[in-house]
Amino acid sequence: MVSINNKDFLTAPIIDQIISSEKVAHVQIGNNAEHALLVLTKTGYSAIPVLDNQYHLKGLLGIGMITDSILGMERIEYERLEDIKVDEIMDTNLPTIRVKDRFQRAVDLLINHPFLCVTEEDGTFAGIITRRVIMKEFKKYIYNV
Repeated sequence: MVSINNKDFLTAPIIDQIISSEKVAHVQIGNNAEHALLVLTKTGYSAIPVLDNQYHLKGLLGIGMITDSILGMERIEYERLEDIKVDEIMDTNLPTIRVKDRFQRAVDLLINHPFLCVTEEDGTFAGIITRRVIMKEFKKYIYNV
């Protein structure tokens, strides 16, 4: 068992581990589900952030949410994709983290999520932090201790 007496890892800021918003695929509130499905399919992601016109984080949209929205009683109604707006089906109850937060908060939230959306203090989308990044940092820390 590894014993870590030093709390440096948990109190370190996350800012250097954020994948910047310019590198993260997203959709905007006015986009339709067809566009969102194309973005998700092309990127290979299972979920992406939903932003407003000022790049404030508004929610998260996943493939499952889109699929659920077009399931009919007897078939999948693909033709509905064009008429469904992402803000009608997105999840607005998502964990977020601020740019100035520490690894402790990220570790606590990433237990149940593959990534977290990171926002500035005003709610502007800054990027994401992934479970993979946290695990890599943790591995470096353990090997250096």
